[in-house]
Amino acid sequence: MIRVIAKSYAKSEHLDQLLRLSEEMVRETVKEQGCISYELFQDVKEPNVLVILEEWADEQALEKHMGSEHFTRIIPQMNELREKPSEVNICKKIF
Repeated sequence: MIRVIAKSYAKSEHLDQLLRLSEEMVRETVKEQGCISYELFQDVKEPNVLVILEEWADEQALEKHMGSEHFTRIIPQMNELREKPSEVNICKKIF
């Protein structure tokens, strides 16, 4: 099992637009084979901080996701709306 923690920092003036793109990303990603969960969270104290928590069956499923039409189309759009690059941690389950 693979887990991904992706933290984004939205530009204040683009938060709503980033949320709309994130909603589309979640909606399309949960349909993918090998996706166990894919959820967006917003920091309670810092609303411009968004975190996507992902769970994948294996690394191959994650790689396929990163090559999907919606990923390759939406991520560049999202990057334009961020204050700085996302922080992404890809973790494998040990226990």
